[in-house]
Amino acid sequence: MTKDDCFYLGQIVSKFSFKGELQIKLDTDEPELYEHLESIFVDYCNKLIPFFVEKSNLQKSNLLRVKLEEVNEEADADDLLKRDVYLPLSKLPKLDGNKFYYHDVIGYKAVDVTHGEIGTIQFVNDQTMQALFFIDFNGKEIIIPVNDRFIQKVDKDEHIIYFQTPEGLIDMYLED
Repeated sequence: MTKDDCFYLGQIVSKFSFKGELQIKLDTDEPELYEHLESIFVDYCNKLIPFFVEKSNLQKSNLLRVKLEEVNEEADADDLLKRDVYLPLSKLPKLDGNKFYYHDVIGYKAVDVTHGEIGTIQFVNDQTMQALFFIDFNGKEIIIPVNDRFIQKVDKDEHIIYFQTPEGLIDMYLED
């Protein structure tokens, strides 16, 4: 299992007891979906190591308290602190309508109401204040903010996102 086959679930942020229990800060809008996990993958020295979950309990809104198999002492738990936690992509909930996961739309055609087809989505940068679509249009890069007001329709069958961008946004990238 590689990170490309997984999605980031959160980070182990603290110990909970002297018996190896840990708390994972979940990076999700729906933490309750992950309350009863069977297993997780922990990024340990850039390798994903599987751990079976003996028990788990959602604490507060986004803290998941877990007891992992083979982690029975405080020293074992210390070794896992500040490590990222992943799950296989197959564990992501299905999304309806115009909702999508960023990794799903890579390779989708981008079509703008005014300009027609404006290229192919190369990647989505979600490490900025505003997530951004990066679109390749014949070797030129077009950047569109991920914003519900700009997205008219997501056609998952045809792999197309239809945009209605503000006047001048696309033109700014197409000028020579």
